[in-house]
Amino acid sequence: MSPPGESSLPTVLLTGVGKRFDIVSAFGRHARTIAADPNPLAPARYAADLAVVPPRIDDPDYIPYLERLVAEHDVKAVVPLTDLDIHVLAAAGDRLPAFVASVATTEAMYDKYKTHLELEARGLPSPPTVLPPAEPPSYPVMVKPVFGSGARSIHPCADRAEMEFFVGYVKEPVMVQRLMGGPEFSIDVLCDLDGRCLNAIPRTMLESRGGESIKGQVIHDEELMGLAVRVAEAFAFRGPGTIQMFRDPEIGLAITDVNPRFGGAFPAPMYAALPGRTYPELIVRMAQGERIEPHVGEFRSGHHFTRYYEQLELDADQRPTGRPMLG
Repeated sequence: MSPPGESSLPTVLLTGVGKRFDIVSAFGRHARTIAADPNPLAPARYAADLAVVPPRIDDPDYIPYLERLVAEHDVKAVVPLTDLDIHVLAAAGDRLPAFVASVATTEAMYDKYKTHLELEARGLPSPPTVLPPAEPPSYPVMVKPVFGSGARSIHPCADRAEMEFFVGYVKEPVMVQRLMGGPEFSIDVLCDLDGRCLNAIPRTMLESRGGESIKGQVIHDEELMGLAVRVAEAFAFRGPGTIQMFRDPEIGLAITDVNPRFGGAFPAPMYAALPGRTYPELIVRMAQGERIEPHVGEFRSGHHFTRYYEQLELDADQRPTGRPMLG
């Protein structure tokens, strides 16, 4: 939550906050925060100064509801923390001060096969990818949902028989992509409202669960940073983004996922960023009209992070008790 007595702080509206307690808390250091999530038990609601229950994203009143919040609380920035409403916020255009890319970009990034095609069209490396029943150029491959998120229903396949089984097993549209070898990386980028990449911070993905990095290390790698900047600026990101790639021993770097939002892990934009340059702080400053100059490559590196679970106790009226489980 915002520091006590800081009524002059600008207000930021964060949507689909879910369990992103870390992000909401980080914004709370520099702004008054409003957390929007339809689930009253979403943990990150309790990190905000104000928690609201919006209509469903597919409700015609979703955007008008957010507009009313923006007007009532003089919201300077709207930042989505989930894939689900990014394209809806993008489609709202100037109706909301949203830090999101264009409709074309957000829709293409949500459709993973379109992402592959858009990367190739821009000369950016993407693993060989086909839609069933097309035959992939080689094996092993992975079958994954076209509209997937959080590493849901991704299945590695050693040969055609396994691929055909999982293509039929997954009950939604899928694509077939080369199973990349070598180390996996995730690069957290931040762009200004003109699509200039301000910084790109790579991290290893030493252990992941459900698409989220649990253990990793921030590294300074010019090749990773350069490719991430090319991607972010090619798609004119506005605000945060996360780009995942592998360094395959046979084909080199190839991009496996592009998300125009904060990634599933948040340590790098906070721990690695230099003082005054954490991503939440820069977003708040940009929301107030400040022009930030690019500083790609200026961050701390070499530090590891390891994430763990925490929880809140709520009373019978769903109010935080403040009682720690330990200590």
